[in-house]
Amino acid sequence: MEIEQTYLNDCYLISPRVFADSRGTFFESFNKKKFEELTGHCVEFVQDNQSTSQKGVLRGLHFQMGNFAQAKLVRVIQGSVLDVAVDIRPQSETLGQHFSLVLSAENNKQLYIPQGFAHGFLVLEDDTIFSYKCDSYYNKASEGGIIYNDKSLNIDWKLPEDAFVISEKDKELPTFETLFK
Repeated sequence: MEIEQTYLNDCYLISPRVFADSRGTFFESFNKKKFEELTGHCVEFVQDNQSTSQKGVLRGLHFQMGNFAQAKLVRVIQGSVLDVAVDIRPQSETLGQHFSLVLSAENNKQLYIPQGFAHGFLVLEDDTIFSYKCDSYYNKASEGGIIYNDKSLNIDWKLPEDAFVISEKDKELPTFETLFK
């Protein structure tokens, strides 16, 4: 497994070593010991989540606050997404910056998103299966979000906005600026 620091503090791109032969492929999707050795971060995942979506579905930008803040390890099992992490930690040097990349079943890349980040993704293929591990349990009272098209974040979602399928809840999320008022 290769782990590379993104330009956002504590946010890591993970590329597993894939073994392939005539039977198919095999890779280790997570190894706690290696992760801790390579990042210096100790993480204890307690909840796994999975979604299936069609092309154009945009989920996010979501986060959990306070004692229920969540670090996530995200990956795609089938299909592909444009994955986006936004640093919302008030004291961070990279506050308000985002990192995006395509995660796919083909590239097997994963993104580790630390606590204090908003996260979202746009589905690029039909029948995409997205999976993520969380280090804290979901708590409805602690959930928050930022509107996907926030002008100050300037996220290039790679598809035209009229192609997006967005929940009513996500269409009503506040702007980044309102988080710090």
